[in-house]
Amino acid sequence: MRVLAISGSLKSDSTNAALLRAAAAMAPEQMAVEVIDRLIGELPHFRPDLDEDGMTPPAAVAEWRKLFATSDAVLISCPEYAHGVPGSFKNALDWLVSTCELTDKPVALLMASPSGAPHAYAALRPTLVVMGCDLVFEASLMFARRHLGDDGTLLDEQLAGEVRHALRALADAAERRRGS
Repeated sequence: MRVLAISGSLKSDSTNAALLRAAAAMAPEQMAVEVIDRLIGELPHFRPDLDEDGMTPPAAVAEWRKLFATSDAVLISCPEYAHGVPGSFKNALDWLVSTCELTDKPVALLMASPSGAPHAYAALRPTLVVMGCDLVFEASLMFARRHLGDDGTLLDEQLAGEVRHALRALADAAERRRGS
């Protein structure tokens, strides 16, 4: 099973990307997690006139969409800026709205910030739902930054267990989708 892990941060030493790498190391055996922390900054500003029927999207957009189309599930870790989602990440999601890469696809959120990113989490939920994904709530967690080491490792074994449980729940959702 291929899981696409997307960091919503453009920061080179992003806590969110580190958390995704730590989660990838804890993933169940059947789960191959590919962490993407580079492409969001390469996407052009979303413009519907660049995305009309019959048009070829910009190369970075085509690559972005292909990553989602070829995954069985998606894991997102996004920082919170000014009580919301960073504009660059929202822009990246906007490039997926007119296509079906997220339709019925299991998606989980692992949010990490000083406060646990409750506002970014609250902003992402309706966006992802309207895009048609299967938001797997039992696989979605919020972490306060203090629970993570500088390398993104979880400093608390109980939280590490919760991440392993979340990954299993995401894998189960992807298996159910395959079986239907």
